[in-house]
Amino acid sequence: MGLVRHLQHWLGGRGPRIRVRDFVPEDHYLRLWADTFPWAKMGEAVDASIARRFPKEATQGRSPVSSRVLLALELLKAELSCSDEQICSRLRTDFAVMYACGIEEVQADPGQGHFVLPEVLTQFRSRIDEALLEELLQIQAACAMEQGLVSPEHVVVDTFASEQGSQRVTDATTLYRAKKKPSKSSKKSALASRRRR
Repeated sequence: MGLVRHLQHWLGGRGPRIRVRDFVPEDHYLRLWADTFPWAKMGEAVDASIARRFPKEATQGRSPVSSRVLLALELLKAELSCSDEQICSRLRTDFAVMYACGIEEVQADPGQGHFVLPEVLTQFRSRIDEALLEELLQIQAACAMEQGLVSPEHVVVDTFASEQGSQRVTDATTLYRAKKKPSKSSKKSALASRRRR
């Protein structure tokens, strides 16, 4: 019920309560995607970072949108290639997006356009700095290793072709070898010039 407290001004409809997970199949890709994230730890990191860098001056007013919801929307925006407006609209109409945002039940007003306004998502994104991004990546990597989803050993993939014994192929060494080793077309032109003599 923690998220409902944050979203109570948007989730205050009069209809029956609907359990979101009942509408999202267990093998739905967004459900599987959302279940891999350590949302609690990531939410705590976001809350701590924002509270430290942007202290509140007043405690009145309604509760802000949960950082859990905003972080999920920001990640989903990239995952689904959506704009702020599109992902906020999908949060209102798509049960899989609601599930990924951690919303367990809804009781929405049919006349209501958004649960989260696109401007709120824009403001949230502006508060994420490099240090917070790095911390979120570390939390996610640690969780993935704990669950056995990734190996703790580093995998190095060299995308450049190299000859045995050489440390690294650079543009300079490639150019040097190209000048030293004639191409097929230069061999043909050398043979043709010898035949003419």
